Amino acid sequence: MQNFFGAFSSFFKPAQPKPPTDSITEPAQITKSKVLLIVYDPVMASGVTLSQQQTWYRTADLITSFMLDLMQISAGMVRYEIVQRVDLDEFPAKTDGFRYTPQTYMNVLRGTVPLHMPQEVNYHAIISQFNILQRVARNEIDEVWLFGFPHAGFYESIMGGPGAFWCNAPPLKNTDASKRRFVIMGFSFERFVGEMLEAYGHRAESIMEKTFSKLTGPANLWRRFTQYEKIAPGKASCGNIHFAPNSQQDYDWNNPGMVRSECYDWQLNFPNFKGDVRVVGPSEWGGEIREHHKWWLNHFPRVAGRKNGIHNNWWQYVAAPHNVIP
Repeated sequence: MQNFFGAFSSFFKPAQPKPPTDSITEPAQITKSKVLLIVYDPVMASGVTLSQQQTWYRTADLITSFMLDLMQISAGMVRYEIVQRVDLDEFPAKTDGFRYTPQTYMNVLRGTVPLHMPQEVNYHAIISQFNILQRVARNEIDEVWLFGFPHAGFYESIMGGPGAFWCNAPPLKNTDASKRRFVIMGFSFERFVGEMLEAYGHRAESIMEKTFSKLTGPANLWRRFTQYEKIAPGKASCGNIHFAPNSQQDYDWNNPGMVRSECYDWQLNFPNFKGDVRVVGPSEWGGEIREHHKWWLNHFPRVAGRKNGIHNNWWQYVAAPHNVIP
């Protein structure tokens, strides 16, 4: 009887959600995302904050430029709003509970003592301290941006919530109470906007890889989008966040080589490709980190329609990962 009832219950397993019906007219949806911004900038022995002491960038300036870049390159499809900013005069706790002090941190920065291990920040302590799961569940916030300093222990991005998946870091466990997926970004005020876009670009790569994970061959448009000359001779598209269409190695955005690429076809004609292949080089993407990343993200489709269950506006997934069908 036990085997019978086991078979009977498995026969009536809940049906998996079906992908949305394909369409050529379904509008592209604007994603408005509410952000909780948490800034770790402790006061040092000098009497000023770490960022001021080290003459690093102002968080407000970085955030303003970053959000304007995303608004521009997404053609308004992504609109972030900082709904709360919290400034903390402290070093965040590591996974073993350790916290730097102003003195021990400066010793690390000067290289007189080694980094503390483990390096990773205690995300669950941050989540608990700021009631992040409950606030996401109540739609008060959609994601979290952490700002800190070298060796703060943040991943560039990490995902939590039910069905969370790899987002340039392992998914956060025991976070289903949020009732939907959310991303925690990790930035540094020692770095500039280009590095912020790099972190966001890796987030985009992870989310789009998952979005297209069930599709193979020509149907997997993400694989086609990320092709570059070195791995697909004669079939370059837009590359990835590290590789421009002509790059020969990581971060090789200023490679002077010219290659044939269908990047214009993606930007001008998607989803109805017309075979628009042109010879391109670094003048297209500026040859440096910020301009390349803006160029690359600007090629993400953002038009009406849905095919194979996936919308032709990829920003609906990058900025709102709960839209990704599991």
